Formats: sequence, C-alpha cells, structure tokens
Amino acid sequence: MTMYIAREASKVWRKVTAEITAELPLLREKWLLLLAGLVFQYIHGLAARGVHYLHRPGPLLQDLGFMALPELGQDKSYLSECTFVFIFFSFFLWTFHPFIYHSKRFYTVLIWRRVLAFLVASQVLRIITFYSTQLPGPNYHCREGSHIATLPPPNNVLEVLLINFPRGVNLGCGDLIFSSHMIFTLVFVRTYHKYGTKRFVKLLSWLMAIVQSLLIIAARKHYSVDVVVAWYTVNLVVYFVDNKLPEMPDRTNGSPLLPLSTKEKDGRLKDEKDSRLKDEFHKLLNGNHGDPTDRRQRVQMDGRHDDDLNHGALSDATANGT
Repeated sequence: MTMYIAREASKVWRKVTAEITAELPLLREKWLLLLAGLVFQYIHGLAARGVHYLHRPGPLLQDLGFMALPELGQDKSYLSECTFVFIFFSFFLWTFHPFIYHSKRFYTVLIWRRVLAFLVASQVLRIITFYSTQLPGPNYHCREGSHIATLPPPNNVLEVLLINFPRGVNLGCGDLIFSSHMIFTLVFVRTYHKYGTKRFVKLLSWLMAIVQSLLIIAARKHYSVDVVVAWYTVNLVVYFVDNKLPEMPDRTNGSPLLPLSTKEKDGRLKDEKDSRLKDEFHKLLNGNHGDPTDRRQRVQMDGRHDDDLNHGALSDATANGT
C-alpha cells in the first residue's frame, strides 16, 4: 500500500512539474495583465465601499420577485452564500486541473487571463450603474432602523482604503444594480460551457446559476432587476470580449506547443519566407520554375510545331519530284 501511494504521488509530482514548466513562459508573458485584473478586484471592492457612504435606507421597492418567492429570512440567508462559494471554488479548482490530470484542453494562465478580462469589463459597467442611482437596499442590514444602513463619514483615508474586509464586503449597501455574485457566477458558467468537457456538468452549472439567482432574490440581497440585468449584461459582455481576445490553443490533441509571442511569430515568419526564397532560387537554377500546366502546354505546342515543320518539308520535296 505504501509503495502504491509513493508511486502515484511520484506520478502526480511529475505531472505538476511538467505543467509548471509549460505554464511559466506564459506567466512571464501575461503576468502584468493578470496582476491588473487582480488589482481591479480591489478597486471594485473600494467602489462598493464608497457607495455605502451614499446609501440612504428607505421602504422596499415593489418587486415581482419578492411577490413570487417566499422570503428565506435572516436565519436562512446563508444558503445563497453557500451556493456561491460552492460555484466559486468548484470553478477555481477546475481551472487548475491541467496540473493533475493527463487530459488537458487549456492553459491555466490563459484561461484566468480571459476570466479576469470578463470580470473587469462587467465590473466597470456595474460601478458606473450603481453610482448613477442609489436605491434603498432590500437586505436586512440595509433597511431602516439598522445602525449600519448608512455609514458615518470616515475618520481617515485608511479607513476607506481598508474597506473593512471582510465585514465591509459582506455587509455592504447601495451597490445593487447589478449583482456582483451573478457576475462571477455567469462568467464562470459561460467559461466552463466553452472549455469544459462534461456535458452533464455544463447542464448542472447552468442549473446552479438559476438556483443562485432565485436564492439571491429570496434572501432579499438584491432586487429582481439586479439579477435580470446581470443575466443579459454579463452574457453580452462575455460574448463581445471573447470575440476580441485571441482564441486559446486547444490541447486535446496532445500538442505541447505554446502560443507564440510576437517576437517568436516574427522569427517564424522570417524563416518561412527565407525557406520559400531558397526553394524558388533552386527551381530557377534547375529550370523547374513555373506552373507544370504551362510546361505541358509548351511541350504540346512545341510538338505540334515540329510536326508542322516536318509536314511542310515533306510537301516541298514532293512538289520538287524528289
């Protein structure tokens, strides 16, 4: 048993080291974009914290989702968070499966570059939207009578910059349209739908996204409009950004080739051009340049010309009586 575990652990370690070797060149090339995407997650949290200072509690707005779905209550509102945490960590672990499994379809660095691009584009639109109009929050800690529904002015800049993590993130108010939880959920689901391989998991992920939407409304964390706007906005953002980004190489055929950098592409194009020039030069030296069809036509025409000359000489000889 010990030998089996040691042998399997050795296999896993070899896979991990081989994948690290493959991913490191991509990380060195794309690290700045990945860092920018991660930094923007903090900026997004900072913006959500800032709008909390502007929030003013008020009566709940009329909402069709609130009428249709029973309220979970404060004691069961954790269900929506548990669902989101499950979706988040399931997707996170899946993006690193190339380090463990033999079958791979993508590079982890490239897929997170893509995911962060989707998130940043969606979050920029979200920040613009919730700063444009502040609605009275439907969550329990954002209603009238709650002591944290409106934040007092900050004592210093550091209080704002630290965003009171993680309490300030979980107990925010005012950042409603559109739901941040649905941004992450839909980006993860759409990414797996494109690059995942299990059809059942794809169907399950979409079902989880629907369940997440209903739980957010039932827990009164967002109005229905926040969820509905997220559904069509995030899908459109992912569609357009995905079309602008270069397609990732498919690794299902076992090809170890990495996507080329600009310098490598220029070098390869130069080599191909030099190779073509050498081929053309050799053809000229050997007299093989040109279209083979044209050469066949010339041979046939030369043959007919020789026949015509022979026939003309024979006719002249006959006329002269020879």
